[in-house]
Amino acid sequence: MIGGFRNISKVPELQKRILYTLLFLTIYRIGAHVPTPGIDTAALAAFFDQAKGSLLGLFDMFAGGALSNLSVFALGIMPYISASIILQLLTVVIPHLERLSKEGDAGRRKIIQYTRYGTVVLSLIQGFGISVGLENMAGPTGVSIVLHPGWAFRLMTVVTLTAGTAFIMWLGEQITDKGIGNGISLIIFAGIVCRGPSAVYNTFRLVSTGEMSIFFAVFLIVFMVAVVAFIVYVESGQRRIPVQYAKRVVGRKMYGGQSTHLPLKVNTAGVIPPIFASSIIMFPATIANFIPHPLMKSVADYLMPGRFFYELLYVAFIIFFCYFYTAVQFNPVDVADNMKKYGGYVPGIRPGKKTAEYIDRILTRLTFNGAIYVSAVCVLPSVLISKFNVPFFFGGTALLIVVGVAIDTAGQIETHLLTRQYEGFLKKGRMLKRR
Repeated sequence: MIGGFRNISKVPELQKRILYTLLFLTIYRIGAHVPTPGIDTAALAAFFDQAKGSLLGLFDMFAGGALSNLSVFALGIMPYISASIILQLLTVVIPHLERLSKEGDAGRRKIIQYTRYGTVVLSLIQGFGISVGLENMAGPTGVSIVLHPGWAFRLMTVVTLTAGTAFIMWLGEQITDKGIGNGISLIIFAGIVCRGPSAVYNTFRLVSTGEMSIFFAVFLIVFMVAVVAFIVYVESGQRRIPVQYAKRVVGRKMYGGQSTHLPLKVNTAGVIPPIFASSIIMFPATIANFIPHPLMKSVADYLMPGRFFYELLYVAFIIFFCYFYTAVQFNPVDVADNMKKYGGYVPGIRPGKKTAEYIDRILTRLTFNGAIYVSAVCVLPSVLISKFNVPFFFGGTALLIVVGVAIDTAGQIETHLLTRQYEGFLKKGRMLKRR
């Protein structure tokens, strides 16, 4: 691996791409600290301290803390992700989008264009909702968060937040084109990882003051490394279905006859199920926090992370969305039809309907294992904080995103090195790119 890092300096184009990526990520982090005018930042920060564990806290995590100080990047990249997911779901039910998805690069560019328009629309709606909501919010001491409420503040906030999201979207595309790829994912990665130094500082502070023993700190480090290694192992895992292609004679040439495999990931849905699950559960809890009624207060308490009812619903929704999103992303019937079209078959299985049923049966078992794995990783933070008094969140959606993006980025660098005949990070075997 050390040799692979040394070889990066021998590829000028790769160096330039890494520098471009670091430059764009630095711009993103600087913009996350530029506040929107008309806000009492102290009152807003105090309000978000009380909102931890709500939907606002989840959005603030993906925005890299930009929402808690209402910077120009407060909406983060979430509108773009929401627009992308909505278009993916609409592709299944709208024939026009389904045709575009099968038209190759031209169709992909058209879908990206629709995603940009959807991002702007969602940003306008969310920006207006945030501006109106902020006018009705106050800090713990009763100080209003908005200094001068009114339509002037609302319009300024909507325009500022929408422009910030559009700029982040442009940064992500620039990282994808001129950097090392995965621009949107790297922006989310930077927003989550930026909280790492404060977690390390808090841990050292607790150890130095005697509130945490040195043995527990060492155990925590070993445990974190083991969990990350386990996530890397599972995310890189595949169930390979053998596929044989029959020989065909076309003119004087013979085609086919080779053996290959159909790779099925253990976690096909990725991080989408925990994001959807947490959003659905936290939405009523967030609304309940704004309604001063004892019943709403009890509902908000039951739906707080760490409570048994919350964790039970969380796991149930994760399992549901793992199956749902896998069904949207992967169609065994289409795969079986394409294999049959090009003369491919699974040994011992009839082509067509029987092959589709065989693939669907294997995918169902894999999805269950993947759902249990995602649920265990996502419930981990609550167990650590409630039982062992860990001073930071470790696990959950954030950890899945960080490890997944790190694997993808390392795979991109590995590809650049190998295409130029340089040794990559791994001497035996190659890093599997996640899909």
